[in-house]
Amino acid sequence: MNTANLQLEGLYAALAALMNAIRDKGVLSADEIEKLLRDAEALNAGGSRKLSDANREAVLFPFRYLRSANKAAAGGAPKSFFEIATEIGMTKDD
Repeated sequence: MNTANLQLEGLYAALAALMNAIRDKGVLSADEIEKLLRDAEALNAGGSRKLSDANREAVLFPFRYLRSANKAAAGGAPKSFFEIATEIGMTKDD
């Protein structure tokens, strides 16, 4: 695997941990985090920007990862990067 991909994997996991701390401290609720990530995903979904399907999926992956991590941790069952990324890959057409 490309080392840049491994660095991004670590970055996403670190962001998920920070997001969980923000939720656990009551700064934002799980629903508020979900909404802001969904809104940011929609804003960056393409629009007038011409991207291939693969590149668009790459842009949207971080939002989908963080939304899934938020949902899992808020439900009391945090998941690893690999588990979440696998789920996203299997449901990306949903």
